[in-house]
Amino acid sequence: MADPKKTDGNPAGPADAGSEVVTPNVTDVTEIDVATESAAVAAIEAPVERGKPILQVRNLVKHFPLTQGILFKRQVGAVKAVDGVSFDLYQGETLGIVGESGCGKSTVARLLMTLETATAGEVFYKGQDITRLSGRALKAVRRNIQMVFQDPYTSLNPRMTVGDIIGEPFDIHPEVAPKGDRRGKVQDLLDVVGLNPEYINRYPHQFSGGQRQRIGIARGLALNPEIIICDEPVSALDVSVQAQVINLMEKLQDEFNLSYIFIAHDLSIVRHISDRVGVMYLGKMAEIGTDTQIYDHPTHPYTQALLSAVPVPDPEARTGRERIILSGDVPSPANPPSGCRFRTRCWKAQDRCANEVPLLAIPERFVASTTPAAHESACHFAEEKDVIHAA
Repeated sequence: MADPKKTDGNPAGPADAGSEVVTPNVTDVTEIDVATESAAVAAIEAPVERGKPILQVRNLVKHFPLTQGILFKRQVGAVKAVDGVSFDLYQGETLGIVGESGCGKSTVARLLMTLETATAGEVFYKGQDITRLSGRALKAVRRNIQMVFQDPYTSLNPRMTVGDIIGEPFDIHPEVAPKGDRRGKVQDLLDVVGLNPEYINRYPHQFSGGQRQRIGIARGLALNPEIIICDEPVSALDVSVQAQVINLMEKLQDEFNLSYIFIAHDLSIVRHISDRVGVMYLGKMAEIGTDTQIYDHPTHPYTQALLSAVPVPDPEARTGRERIILSGDVPSPANPPSGCRFRTRCWKAQDRCANEVPLLAIPERFVASTTPAAHESACHFAEEKDVIHAA
């Protein structure tokens, strides 16, 4: 798969107007003003040229309120699950998102699917802010942005046959497949994901975990979407099955011209499938760049620690490897540290880190450089560090 941003080691795109240094992670948003719902639907259905931004997230925030009381509830705080995340997804690319459990990855996915209402921020899909859409326009967005869930066992209704599960989207969007064509369409989708079309009348419990995830992928493909958000789609599968599902997803991306947001914990899988990778920590994006930039030239201390924790199967490669062990626990998202959220566990932390929130931008020392370290990192003291990790 060709990535328009891998030609020179840096993602293409103009600088973010709100930053002092070049930030190729985000581009200028061309917001399309429409007067009617029909015009909004037309804008959403318009094609996007390959390599151009199709989804633009700006300062996305989601706070879950903490309340006290039984009869008279009052808010006493908030869990800051996502707290100012910005990135672009380009048409035809795969953006991987990694980070510890609880860092906000899945909440970002639910916000992009409009399954959760954002506290603040904007999500532009083809110039339309989907956080403000409703009616037919929002329905059109949901048809074009689909999701593959983490658990193939609970994401499928055990009381429905495979044919009903995959064909259910057609009941909501009948324009995609008229009633007379639905059975054939479902069988074609089963064939596309590598399952026997004759399995259409079987139930989920009659399939293995890998087969169930293929059913979930077929359901995601049913409405011919442009974006598929994959929330840890292979974490519950065996290693050999993981490889089969990942290879299938890469094949489908080329065949259906899809854009992926791929959320996972397994850093090796993320590198294999992703064109760009974003590293999240405690509700914020810590570092983002191409797969080579993140894995071979990390500049944020958290990314360096994360990569050093990956087991290396080669005994020779382990020789002389520096293992970065973080001290302390992950802070509570209900009461995050001031300034840099990673400072309580960072060996580089100084007074500035407690008083000033670092911007996600190319470090000043690398701005005029062509080194792969010239990518965005939210650290006041970002520096390149070689980390031996699993390929």
